[in-house]
Amino acid sequence: MTDSGREARKLVPRSSQGTWQAPKGRPDPVAILEAQAATRVEELVPIRYGRMAASDFAFLRGAPAIMAADLASTPNTGLTVQLCGDAHLSNFGFFASPERALLFDLNDFDETLPGPFEWDVKRLAASIAVASRQNGHTESAARDAAQSAAHAYREHMRDLAGRGELDVWYERVDTEDLLPTIRKRNRAQAQQMLAKARTRTSLHALRKLTEEGPDGTPRIKQEPPLLQPINKSDLGLVHDAFENYLRSMSEERRQLLDRFRLVDAAMKVVGVGSVGTRCFVVLLAGKTRDDPLMLQIKEAEKSVLAAHLTPARHPHQGERVVAGQRLLQAANDIFLGWATGPAGRFFYWRQLRDMKGSVEIESLDAKMLFRYAEICGRTLARAHARSGSRTEIAAYLGRSDSFDRAIASWSIAYAAQTSTDHAALLTAIEQGRVKAVTDV
Repeated sequence: MTDSGREARKLVPRSSQGTWQAPKGRPDPVAILEAQAATRVEELVPIRYGRMAASDFAFLRGAPAIMAADLASTPNTGLTVQLCGDAHLSNFGFFASPERALLFDLNDFDETLPGPFEWDVKRLAASIAVASRQNGHTESAARDAAQSAAHAYREHMRDLAGRGELDVWYERVDTEDLLPTIRKRNRAQAQQMLAKARTRTSLHALRKLTEEGPDGTPRIKQEPPLLQPINKSDLGLVHDAFENYLRSMSEERRQLLDRFRLVDAAMKVVGVGSVGTRCFVVLLAGKTRDDPLMLQIKEAEKSVLAAHLTPARHPHQGERVVAGQRLLQAANDIFLGWATGPAGRFFYWRQLRDMKGSVEIESLDAKMLFRYAEICGRTLARAHARSGSRTEIAAYLGRSDSFDRAIASWSIAYAAQTSTDHAALLTAIEQGRVKAVTDV
């Protein structure tokens, strides 16, 4: 097994991982975004462009399809794992395990698909370099932070390669274990952030997103275009999709969901890259007023990686997302499931808020970003080790820092590419090629 990893070095030397140069005939990045817009809710697409226009980092977040095409233009190791597909810094965060421990892990899987492990590492590293530049850090600091992520990935993968299967499967990052590793002067801030995450529950969402209806029961607020209640006929379609969703759940979870009744639903704009896909929040009520359950229904389109890799073994795109999440995350939301909706569209369901939280990337100084990048790199290695051949990947990575330094170089080069592509979007907006609106 390790021989395959070393053989991959002949195909793709580790030092070559640091090379990025836009190939001749590279697709127009704005055209890639326009192609994605063709299947989305037309009136929401300008919000997507507006959010992506805000900064280089926001652009990178919204442009996994552009980076997927770029990665596909380069040689790859063929060492396959279940990719997150969009492993940028803001797609790591906190959430509650079924046992109510607060874990740190990947938290977005819309683009998940099997593929070469280095694609996720490169997306993570590029996001680190872009974030570092945006935060005003030096190029040296940006390079160091990206290299710290690659180093942590390599070292942890090598560690996991020597462990047993169950030990690797049960590996997880508990936020309580992270706190001692944070600098003392930043620890209080981190504790405050985790405490805030613990308050983000369905009850918190009920108070923030709903108001009392005419009959005294909670109803989702109207805040168009970001939060728009749907009409009664569409609510009937949500009921039908809910029944379909229940069939994807295990028996005991179906019984739990049977104790709730569906009260209301609304279309909600979320994220950056996802804006324009059909996304809903659903309010369910238990036996008492203070016993709500808020679920999110999110449309699942084909992964942006699908055009460049082996097709997904799950033709239902919602099931693809759920299967990828269950494989990559150390613990999963108990309400994670999938359903087919109107017009044969694919969706997946999950809790809207279950102690979910994330680090404010914009607030990180150079040392904090260095440390956070390290944690994300280690976490990504754990996720990959569950699905791929960790011994082969570890053999490819080796003991030296050759891979780490190459990934750092890639991150700096691709950060510059991202800045160029972001400028192209701004030009397209200015020239009226695409319309962008700023939302609050």
